[in-house]
Amino acid sequence: MFDFFSFLTMIGGLAMFLYGMSAMGDGLAKLAGGKLERILEKLTSNPIMGVFLGFVVTAVIQSSSATTVMVVGFVNSGIMRLSQAISIIMGANIGTTATAWILSLAGLEGGNFVMNMLKPTSFSPILAIIGVAMLMFSNKAKKKDLGTILIGFAILMFGMDTMTSAIKPLAEVQWFKELLVRFSNPILGLMAGAILTAVIQSSSASVGILQAMSMNGLITFGTAFPIIMGQNIGTCVTALISSIGATKNGKRTAFVHLYFNLIGTIIFMAAFYIVNAIVNFTFMEGPISGTGIAVLHSIFNISATLVLLPCRKLLEKLACLTIRDKDVKGAAEGAEESEIKLLDYRFLDKPSFAVEQCRNVTHKMAELSKDAIFKAMSLLKNYDEGVAEEVIHLEGVVDKYEDQLGSYLVKLSGKATSEEDSRTVSLLLHSIGDYERISDHAINILESAKEMHEKGMVFSKKAMEELEIFTRAVEDILNMTLIVFMDEDVDMAKSVEPLEEMIDFLSDELKNRHIARLREGKCTIEQGFVFSDITTNFERISDHCSNIAVSLIEIKDDEYDTHRYLDTVKHDSARFAEEYANCRERYALPL
Repeated sequence: MFDFFSFLTMIGGLAMFLYGMSAMGDGLAKLAGGKLERILEKLTSNPIMGVFLGFVVTAVIQSSSATTVMVVGFVNSGIMRLSQAISIIMGANIGTTATAWILSLAGLEGGNFVMNMLKPTSFSPILAIIGVAMLMFSNKAKKKDLGTILIGFAILMFGMDTMTSAIKPLAEVQWFKELLVRFSNPILGLMAGAILTAVIQSSSASVGILQAMSMNGLITFGTAFPIIMGQNIGTCVTALISSIGATKNGKRTAFVHLYFNLIGTIIFMAAFYIVNAIVNFTFMEGPISGTGIAVLHSIFNISATLVLLPCRKLLEKLACLTIRDKDVKGAAEGAEESEIKLLDYRFLDKPSFAVEQCRNVTHKMAELSKDAIFKAMSLLKNYDEGVAEEVIHLEGVVDKYEDQLGSYLVKLSGKATSEEDSRTVSLLLHSIGDYERISDHAINILESAKEMHEKGMVFSKKAMEELEIFTRAVEDILNMTLIVFMDEDVDMAKSVEPLEEMIDFLSDELKNRHIARLREGKCTIEQGFVFSDITTNFERISDHCSNIAVSLIEIKDDEYDTHRYLDTVKHDSARFAEEYANCRERYALPL
């Protein structure tokens, strides 16, 4: 008898099922570490390869919705063209059938030991024990992720078994059987499948629920067919919701997903019911097994892909007609700013890939900061208004990068990430402020150069020779820091501090020499102020380079006492002393 407590058991089983699916998908995504998404990003020029990659990624992460949302993000941020995304979406629809095949194992029958061990109720407890052991006793992130996958799978299968057992009494409930008969109506069945999938936002989960019911003989082929068709349409809701606020091409990607499933469903259902009207399939009223549902789900998605892959241009045109272009007036976005689009909030659902995008954007920010400084320093010798405007523009772009990266990284730091990704997020958060301040010093140097130009101010030949050596040292530390940061080269990072110490020495020495020239009447007080401003900015740029290098060293070593590190390096390191001595020779000032 199906009573209130049976209903509670069914809801509990459903909750375990959905949680297990989510935990398994998250564990798989963390274990992949963003590698699958990076493959998707790069290898999609061939449509057949696109279908294959969409299938593999979805089969691994167990969610076509997650793959499609990721693809919407790719197109929205300009990483991928709309035409490339279409084949991946088709492959994702095929990949989502993998879950149905896994769940169909629950319906295996047989009395021998091997067949019994193949049943999820037999091997899930073993996987759960192994998974718990990995989480409790392993210190390695990869093993913990694998443990999460195993536990997620075990919970998933236990939830499926609980749900199947709780539903079993419904086979004797007359009103429920009459309700299911109504769903054999193509329109009602289609709507039921679409609504259920749209609500739980997972076609894999809704197919699993259908399989749980089929294992009790509740579902006929005639009922299952339209519901499965509707489930493929309902899964489009996640991508459509995700596309809100996206660019036009991002929205079009979501509509391609909808049109693919909609057109495929119309063709498949029309062909099936027309043939049924002529032939009158005898199996329509017979029960369908969990394996039968997996087969039907696979046949639909594979057939739809085979039919519509050659028509992908038509799908693209339909999406473009739905989301039309409008005339946009005004200047195009600068190439420097376009990189910020990589920080798409859709990627936060796959933290490993989001970390990779943040790294790419921060690298671009670092390059822009360096370019701003180099251009600003060139103005000290040859002032040019066009170059000055470029410096101002670059500094503004770097400010935007810091704002966007800061907000994005804070959100990302709240996600479940691997230890390596967590260290990367810490490094980026530590570094973006220093790169922004470096670009601010470019503006300060520009203002000094502008003042010299407007007042016809010229430093003495001796002062210019000294300043050129100082400039070369600052350029070298910036170049070294950029390499250290991009390659995360801890060994090279240890060479930044000796050069920073040399720059501190140069700053003090140049100021002392300029004071001496001032006393001798070889320069004016006004020149002295400008010269002091320039050397101060140079010295502070090197301080920020030191901060970046030390952050890398400390984060990689899981140490966060910067003052202790610097004190130890400067007083107890033979390497520091040797490299500092080399710097004294390389940047020696003329007597």
